[in-house]
Order: sequence, then C-alpha cells, then structure tokens
Amino acid sequence: MADRLNGYRILILETREEAQFSRLLTEQGADVLQCPMFTIRDAPDSAPVEAWIGRFIARPCDDLVLMTGEGLRRLMKVARRTGVDQDFVTALGKARKFARGPKPGKALREIGLEPQMTTEKPTSEGITEMLSRVDLAGHRVGLQLYPDKDHSTLIGAITAQGADVDAVLPYVYDAQAAETNIITAIDEMAQGRIDAIALTSSGQARRLFDVARAHGCEARLREGLARTPIASVGPVVSDELKSQGLRTDIAPANDAFFMKPLISAMAATLGKTAPRNAAKA
Repeated sequence: MADRLNGYRILILETREEAQFSRLLTEQGADVLQCPMFTIRDAPDSAPVEAWIGRFIARPCDDLVLMTGEGLRRLMKVARRTGVDQDFVTALGKARKFARGPKPGKALREIGLEPQMTTEKPTSEGITEMLSRVDLAGHRVGLQLYPDKDHSTLIGAITAQGADVDAVLPYVYDAQAAETNIITAIDEMAQGRIDAIALTSSGQARRLFDVARAHGCEARLREGLARTPIASVGPVVSDELKSQGLRTDIAPANDAFFMKPLISAMAATLGKTAPRNAAKA
C-alpha cells in the first residue's frame, strides 16, 4: 500500500497517539497536518496519583478498569519516577483488568500484561454494560479516569453492584494551548487546502465545534467540512458527526475500528481521485 496516499494532505486531530498516526500516514506518502485537540499534561498535583499507586501496591484491587492507554502510561511514568514500577506491575498483574477498547490493552501489553475483558464499544457506556455482566459484589475496583468527562454515572453503576471504587486521574488536558492550531486547521479546510480530515474519537468533533463557536467561526468550519472528505474510525465517531449535521465519507469496513484499517479505507477512497492541489500531485 506504499505511496497510495502520495500527494494527499491529511488533517489529523489525534492527541494520544498523534506520532503513530502521523507515521502510518506518512509511510503511505501522505502530507500530514497535525492538529491535536489538546495538550496532555501530567496531573498538576502528583500526590494523589502517588498515593493511589501506593494503595494499589500495598493492597492490589480485585479489579482494575482502564479507560485509556494514556492513563496507564502516565501511571507507569509516576511509578518509575518514584522507583516502584516493578512493584506496581506485579500488583497490576494480580487484578482482573477491564479495558475500554483496544488502546488500554495495548498499553497493558507494553508492560507484559493482558486485559481479561475488553469492551466492544470504546465508551463509558460500553464499560458500564460490560461490568454489569460480572460479579463485583464486595470487590475493590481501581478506576483510571480521563479528563473532561463526568464519570459519576459509571462510578454509580459500579458502586450499585456492591463494589468499592478507588479512582485516579493521572493526567489533564491543556485545551487553550491547542486553540490557535485548531483555528489554523479550520482556515486550511475552508480554503480547500486539505484533501481529507481523519477523526479517531467523538471528542475531536465536539472540540472542533466548541473552539469554532468560541471564536465565532462555526460557519467557516462548516464550510470547510462541506468541501473536505471526512474519515471516521468507527460508528461512535460517525454518530457524533451525524449529531452535528455532518456525514461520514470514509470509514473502515468489517468492524475494524482502528488506525490501520482507517488508513486503508482512506487510501482506497482518495486514491480514486487526484489530490486537490496540483502543486502536491
């Protein structure tokens, strides 16, 4: 599939795996415009994160719910900095591990572990549904949270099953740092300088519109999206696009909702037409 995207300028909004997504597209010849929706930073106060890791090592939870791969990597970063990474991995190995989609599973495999169960839908609702099918009565459940999300419904569902939840938030988003780049990306689409935009999470679509509304350029964003093919990694993203009055032009087939199948779908679709700007062709 090498060079099947040669000459195409692709806008990506991925934050957590920006480097990997960009590399995969570049390997296919694409010119990638990176515009992460957030800057990810460690939790400003590391004490609660260190305390959570300490509790987990001293008395491993019966179950661990990982919402993001980034979250586990940030926890491991703190564990390494404080010199308890091996003890932490050992303790993690003793827990039954639930992953919200494939990304936490990948992060677990990086430290030699595997999830016992993975959601079919990488959403909080998917996690809630999966946990409803297992016995949590009397269990201590470690819950890794992620920013800018109300997790009260999930926590309430777990405690309603008779479990005790111990939650940790290991990183935060710095949204303001990315806004200038987002406005630039909106202008690039509106001027017809983007051959496709690739969305890998529903939050990316919401963030685009939040920033556009805050800066008074929602009409310009819609103008740009109307003339730019939109690639969606899966149905969760496509549902969000639909709720914003948008369509999905490109999506992976056969329930393969990952980056590589998305890139294959983009190559197959975009390869039927020439890149927009002759200078790039």
